[in-house]
This record gives sequence, C-alpha cells and structure tokens, in this order.
Amino acid sequence: MTRPPAGQPAGSVGRVIAIDGPAGAGKSTLSRALARHLGLQRLDTGAMYRAVAWGAIARGVDPADHQAVASLARTMSINVGDRVTADGTDITEAIRAPDVNRAVSVVAANRDVRATMVARQRQWVVDHRGGVVEGRDIGSVVFPDADLKIYLTASGEERARRRSEEGPARLARRDHLDSTRAASPLEVAEGAKIIDTTGRSSEAVVEEVLTWL
Repeated sequence: MTRPPAGQPAGSVGRVIAIDGPAGAGKSTLSRALARHLGLQRLDTGAMYRAVAWGAIARGVDPADHQAVASLARTMSINVGDRVTADGTDITEAIRAPDVNRAVSVVAANRDVRATMVARQRQWVVDHRGGVVEGRDIGSVVFPDADLKIYLTASGEERARRRSEEGPARLARRDHLDSTRAASPLEVAEGAKIIDTTGRSSEAVVEEVLTWL
C-alpha cells in the first residue's frame, strides 16, 4: 500500500495507480478504464496545471512570470473530476484551448507551482483513499511508492495523430519542455512498467495492465 504523505497517519492512503507519459500516449483513456475496473476515483493532474495556465491567461498574467503564476496557483480553487472548475467557473473546455496548450508547459515548469500542485495531489489521494492518478511526475515524484507505476509511450507520429489539434511541431516542443525542465521532468520512474501503445487498441492495453494487479 502506498505510504501516506508526511504528517498523514498510516493507513490513510489506499491503493494508488500512477500513470505517466507524454501527451497523446493514452494516459487518460487508460486511467478512466482502470478507475472503472477498480472502483477508484481518477485524477488528471495535467488538468490542474492547465487550470493554472487558464487562470493566468484570463487575468492577463504572463505565464512565464514565475512569482505571479506561483501566487495564482496558491490562491486558485481547482476541482478536477468529470468536469474541471476553477474558483467556481466550469473551465472543462476552456483548458483545451490553443492558448492554454501553448502556455501549460511553461506553467508546469514553475517549481513553486509544482510544489503547490503536488501537495494538493497528495491530499486528494488521502481524501479519496487512493485513486488512479495520471500525469508526468506521478510515479517519480508525487507517489514514488505507488502500488503500480506505469509509463505509457507511443511513436511521435501516433501521438501527433491523436493530438491533431496541437500539431507535430507544438507537440515536439511540449515534449522537449516537459523532459528538460529542472522541476520534476518527465521521465520513467524507477520500477515503472513501460507500455508502448503504438498501434494497440485501448482494450488490449487495459487487459495487459489488469494482469499486473
């Protein structure tokens, strides 16, 4: 069983499945399916960073302004579930807009923003007594003791096809920013099981993962 965050009582965290990987690798599809199969809640941590990026843009704050964006992240009320809300506003569709796509990797590279979001992600798991959590640093930083750590990948061509609204060049730029940032870069966590989803159906991927549980 995953260890609780510092300061939390033993036994306060249930089963945690950590799913990491680049954009378009299939994290959301897998996390939804596993959550249904296991009767767990699901958390898309990328939506949290997108919410902060949206908040900065909506307020006219430069996403690259480290201190201003960090302050915004600390004060925003963000709820991620079937719908995503920020300070009571439904932003589920808004966080997928092109301007957010362009800003989110810069916001996610902000060390202070990440510290705030990681604390919230760990608390979310305590509050929900476990969960299926997807992102880019879940197995490596947020829950290094997760019960199962998965790293999804796929060819650049496949991921670009799945994320056609972003385009190959922008997707490559996000990959570079996410994997080279100083704060919690995208990487394969120690002990993670790697799955290449290129050319595979979502059902086949889910079936393989379920054999590990």
